[in-house]
Amino acid sequence: MPPIRVLIVDDEVLVRSGLGLIVGSAPDLEVVGGCSGGQAEQQTVDLRPQVVLLDIRMPDLDGISVLRRLRALPDPPAVAMLTTFDTDEYIGTALRAGAAGFLLKDTAPEQLVHAVRVLAAGGSMLSPTVARTVINGYVEGGGPDADAAALARQLTSRELDVLALLGEGLSNAEIADRLYLGTGTVKDHISAILAKLGAANRVQAAVVAHRAGLVRSQGNPGA
Repeated sequence: MPPIRVLIVDDEVLVRSGLGLIVGSAPDLEVVGGCSGGQAEQQTVDLRPQVVLLDIRMPDLDGISVLRRLRALPDPPAVAMLTTFDTDEYIGTALRAGAAGFLLKDTAPEQLVHAVRVLAAGGSMLSPTVARTVINGYVEGGGPDADAAALARQLTSRELDVLALLGEGLSNAEIADRLYLGTGTVKDHISAILAKLGAANRVQAAVVAHRAGLVRSQGNPGA
């Protein structure tokens, strides 16, 4: 199999170099380029990366604007947003704009490599240390939402079980283990869930799970 092509977009050369060394150390990954926000769209068109690691905060062209341009391309790459903060105020906007992941710049090397592989395979990825912060911040503002509840009613009982565990931030393997299912079956359920919810990725599906009241509150086990 040809290596997974990765583009790194960050205004700081040292950050691009460091991330490039980590990603490029994996035999199945290839860093095809690095640039700041202003060159990202053209670099993506020219180099055709499968995955873009994109800084969410850049002075010349911010990451949200770049993300929207990349998602508008005919064959858009999977985009993971990079930040040094685990409570970035732009997280919700980025996820709504179609970001497939959110990673801290100090993510452990093995987790970063794994994240790129997951993104290239069509999955979504959140740094484990910020997954719950991201989702909680994205859904902040109240209890169950009627629109989300209506979307959830389209799902079968088993799909609701899977969606609730997605909302907890579990991986496919963890969901399979919890529900005594095969990972292939879980993947099929997730594909059906995304289609029924009109969600671009599992992160957006997880948000629906929270808004629909399917995920128990951390502070109240009986919720």
